[in-house]
Amino acid sequence: MRDEKLFREFLYGDDEMTIGIALGIARGNVQGVVSAHARARVNRNRRVVERIVHKQKIVYGINTGFGPLCTTLIDEEDTRKLQYNLLMSHSVGVGRFIDPEIALLMMILKLHALCKGYSGIAIETIERILWHIENRVIPCVPEQGSVGASGDLAPLSHLFLPLIGMGQVWVEGKPMATEVILKQHGLSPVELGPKEGLALINGTQFMSAHAILLLEKLQNCLDHADIIAAINHEAMLGSVKCFDEELHRLRPYAGSTYVAERMRTLLNRSQMVTSHKNCHRVQDPYSLRCIPQIHGASRNAWLHLKEMILTEINSVTDNPIIFTEDKTISGGHFHGQPIALPIDYAGLAAAELGNVSDRRVYLSMMESVPGLPKLLLEHTGLNSGFMILQYSTAALTSENKTLCFPASADSIPTSLGQEDHVSMGSIGVRKSLKIVDNLEKILAIEMLTAAQGFDFRRPLKSGLLVEKAHEVVRRYISFADTDRVFYADIEQAIALLRSREMIAELNATAQIHQINFKNEDHEIFGIY
Repeated sequence: MRDEKLFREFLYGDDEMTIGIALGIARGNVQGVVSAHARARVNRNRRVVERIVHKQKIVYGINTGFGPLCTTLIDEEDTRKLQYNLLMSHSVGVGRFIDPEIALLMMILKLHALCKGYSGIAIETIERILWHIENRVIPCVPEQGSVGASGDLAPLSHLFLPLIGMGQVWVEGKPMATEVILKQHGLSPVELGPKEGLALINGTQFMSAHAILLLEKLQNCLDHADIIAAINHEAMLGSVKCFDEELHRLRPYAGSTYVAERMRTLLNRSQMVTSHKNCHRVQDPYSLRCIPQIHGASRNAWLHLKEMILTEINSVTDNPIIFTEDKTISGGHFHGQPIALPIDYAGLAAAELGNVSDRRVYLSMMESVPGLPKLLLEHTGLNSGFMILQYSTAALTSENKTLCFPASADSIPTSLGQEDHVSMGSIGVRKSLKIVDNLEKILAIEMLTAAQGFDFRRPLKSGLLVEKAHEVVRRYISFADTDRVFYADIEQAIALLRSREMIAELNATAQIHQINFKNEDHEIFGIY
């Protein structure tokens, strides 16, 4: 596969969009360009729409109303006004504005789809969208209002209100009236032609943009979960037999074999492992023994979502699709069902990763673990130790369970029954992102308890990579001898996890010592 670092320029509509490239454009690391080839393709398709209007051929969305009004014909002189009314009437989103980065990703994904040349958009509209992206004048988009069926109608309407001089935009972190910003830049609103409004607001870019962030954040959690589990595994003197390569060949799921190999690599040449080689403990609790199966299943879910989103962000999802003057099809590519299901699946996978992490936190505090003091503190009674940290992981785990009801299992008919089945994928992806936010906090707390338990195994050493991971934690969070305000430690651990510093350190250590850590295997699990 092509490395993102080499992919400095991306051609909208021509090149294959990836998760890494979309994020790269949004974060200023990749330059998105509309090529001459794409411009010619867009202009050619636009002329088809103009001929349809001039010849008064009846085509949905070009010279008819929308949804249940699809049989209402629109006069040629009103086809332009129709597009403005469409954007205004569909801008009914409510709630907080989404993260500006997600709104920017929406524009990037929409521009890529429009540049494929099947949407009837005008090149002037393409250029204005590109201007918004390059100048980081990002539309303000409310988070609620999409049912994920005719695409993301409400949020996409808000996304493109600024094209006609309406709505609000983020400028240097503050929402401002579009009209004011356009005047500052000497720009006039775009004059939309027939079909353009519908091309802009039909599509799945709200769901897809959120899913890109979901994939990035969940991958980070998956990578940290293995490392943190390895530290905790050492703290509790778990058996490594359950990671045996030959064992995992008998049930060769991609995720579980991948995690088993990572655990073998992390625990390689560990004195802690050899210290209890001949102990009488026959088997460990599932939260230790089944790390490959549990973490691996969540990785499989992540991989499935990644594959579906890669297809989605390289597809044309508006309606109708304009092939030729004689072939325009009002299909259902805007329907979010293909990605709504794996989005829910990924949310469940994230919740389960937190569930098993909470179990390891709980297990590490029990007196039944040889060599670890109760509640991970030597002098309890006066000190509560790490007991209440597990209350937080329990609360977060329970909250995630309540968020796991699949949004895609619901459907409420809209548009007077014309849109009688909807995906609710927009709700599912926002919900799944909340689950991952909670997961980050659960893993951060396990990071604290695992590092605390790990210190009780001194002077024994673990494998090179686990020692490095523990070193990174102790760089910011010290060993606890007595009770203290653990809130500050938790916040530091969350920031450390989100920074990916530990991942970078382990990758660098693995490279120096020529260890195949398999952290970012781009062919199987990487996001690029």
